[in-house]
Amino acid sequence: MHEADVTTRIDSPGKRLLNRELSLLDFHARVLELAADDAIPLLERVKFCAILSSNVDEFFQVRVAGLLGQAESGLTVHSPDGLTPQQALAEIRERVLDLTSRQSRLWKRELRPALAAEGIIIGGVKDCQKKDLKELERRFEREIYPVLTPLAVGPGQPFPYISGLSLSLAVFVADADTGEERLARVKIPEGLPRFLAVGRGGLYVSLERVIAHFLPRLFPGVSVVERAVFRVTRDADFEVSDDAADLLEAVETELRKRRFGDVVRLEVSSSASEQMVERLTRGLGADESQVYRIESPLDLADLMELALIERPDLMGESHVPVVPPRLAGAQTQPARFFDEIRRGDILVHQPYDSYRASFETFAQAAALDPDVIVMKTAVYRTSNDSVLVGSLIQGAEEGKQAVCLVELKARFDERRNIEWSRALEEAGVHVAYGFPDMKIHAKTTLVVRREGGVLRRYAHIGTGNYHAATARQYEDIGIFTADEDITADVAELFNHITGFGRTQDFRKLLVAPFTLRSGLVDEIRAVAAAAAEGEPARIRLKLNHLVDPGMVEELYAASQAGAEIDVIARSTCALRPGVEGLSENVRVRSIVGRFLEHSRVFAFEAGERSTTYVGSADLMTRNLDHRIEVLVPIESIRARQEVHAILDSALADNANAWLLGSDGSWTRATSGKSDKRHSHYAAMTRRAAERARRGTRRVD
Repeated sequence: MHEADVTTRIDSPGKRLLNRELSLLDFHARVLELAADDAIPLLERVKFCAILSSNVDEFFQVRVAGLLGQAESGLTVHSPDGLTPQQALAEIRERVLDLTSRQSRLWKRELRPALAAEGIIIGGVKDCQKKDLKELERRFEREIYPVLTPLAVGPGQPFPYISGLSLSLAVFVADADTGEERLARVKIPEGLPRFLAVGRGGLYVSLERVIAHFLPRLFPGVSVVERAVFRVTRDADFEVSDDAADLLEAVETELRKRRFGDVVRLEVSSSASEQMVERLTRGLGADESQVYRIESPLDLADLMELALIERPDLMGESHVPVVPPRLAGAQTQPARFFDEIRRGDILVHQPYDSYRASFETFAQAAALDPDVIVMKTAVYRTSNDSVLVGSLIQGAEEGKQAVCLVELKARFDERRNIEWSRALEEAGVHVAYGFPDMKIHAKTTLVVRREGGVLRRYAHIGTGNYHAATARQYEDIGIFTADEDITADVAELFNHITGFGRTQDFRKLLVAPFTLRSGLVDEIRAVAAAAAEGEPARIRLKLNHLVDPGMVEELYAASQAGAEIDVIARSTCALRPGVEGLSENVRVRSIVGRFLEHSRVFAFEAGERSTTYVGSADLMTRNLDHRIEVLVPIESIRARQEVHAILDSALADNANAWLLGSDGSWTRATSGKSDKRHSHYAAMTRRAAERARRGTRRVD
């Protein structure tokens, strides 16, 4: 659609909003652009190629699965963007076919040859030297053959169950004596590397190619007529009943059901015959519209194995986070952490600031300090080596009251969270699971300390999960505070979740689903009112998703009043910027680069009044109305300056930024002849290093 068309038709039903699913596919396309960017180190490009495949898998498991459910129920009601489920699915198919085709070409024509030129050869069994082939055969016999199980389809042998996202070989085998032909399935084992290093010449052969070469061992006495690789994606979303009496048991039941979710996509190698595709489609109960022929190897998410090869010359410069200067003394004397927080709020910006030297040190200090009597935290996602979980257990063993709110419904981390919750309970930690109909997405930790005969609260509120692994890859903001109103709000929120009673008004926090939506609306309208009076009026938002129709309309109204609005939306944005008479004062950009931009920041300037919040919530209906979310005001002048510096840098990026047009298209920002190249990542790295330069040591 041309921009003129948008202007003339913008008031027609549904044209004020961009489609959420299509916007998310645009984000995946931006990831693919990074994989295609030859200015990026080679293994980093391979990593982006892998990330794209992983992202698209989740897109089908959740978003496409939801649309299919709506379409199959006969729902024809238009969504806020004007598309019916059927229309959205048709457009998604076309875009995904284009996206996967471009990814396949990129792999075959650019990435794979570039890897080969650097001595990393992705080949087949035919590329093995004679002695290497012998070794590969021995390895097949020892490590691969024992775990293979061919499953034939025929009389008394129904089509086998195919688990979601597992890779398989479909094989047509024929008996020359009887003339009988059957379909068989061989699952590619998931516990083995996808790419096997063969010999010492840098050759890697995919596991499915190795198995395909030795298929006659699995089907002795018959002929292998055809073989093809295929993969099934299933509906992985689930809902827990609002009246579930035992949330833990209900989630475990739904996890078992997830294994047998409906088929939402069938990927098949492009070489497969029509007969092969028809047999697979029929056996899986899939529809032709769900079949995707893939020209490259399936499941390129496994390219992450290659991206992790130790070749520093093919990677970007290693990133080393720094210890925030105010926390340097706390690394050897943990109790000093609390002294520093009492002096004033501490803002940390990860991964530029070290997660280990900040939050993990805070958690350990709370566990070790004999003056700490209470530790409370909310876990949405955490890592296998979680220092936070260990600190809670240690605190409980030391006689402290340790409380953990575990969100059992954190998508794809449900099993891990169930395991952690049981380990915590066994150690004496009080574990609460929240509500069946509402996820706890807030990232908050509360510590109560006895100081000179009085009790003082300390809190951490952040934008990211308490997850050590993602803390090295996700950009997030956290604040440590001893502010009496904020810590009292955090304490009351914990009590509301673990106890029973009506919520009271919060003093400073904006908390969903109670005050967050109304609080943000009040802030936006205050800016709009200032603009209408000719006063300075500006809104700056940094978030992952902006799709809530009500919030989009509020921003439209503020723009029409004359407010200047800048949105940094990493993934999805339903708002159309730059439309005359509607949003000409709104600019939207997305930054996609080395780190996943994950922080949520809300900055409002209305006349002489300025307010800034950070926290866990995106502007999505589910976050505003159906989750426990927290935004905290940044009141410290120094901390607010740091947050605004982050926004300034992100809005100046012309290295890894894309700009959204009023027609819904994204174009990459570039530096002009008079503009200097500005990388937000590089600027934040320099800024953190400069802050830590005064004698602060670096940590991993």
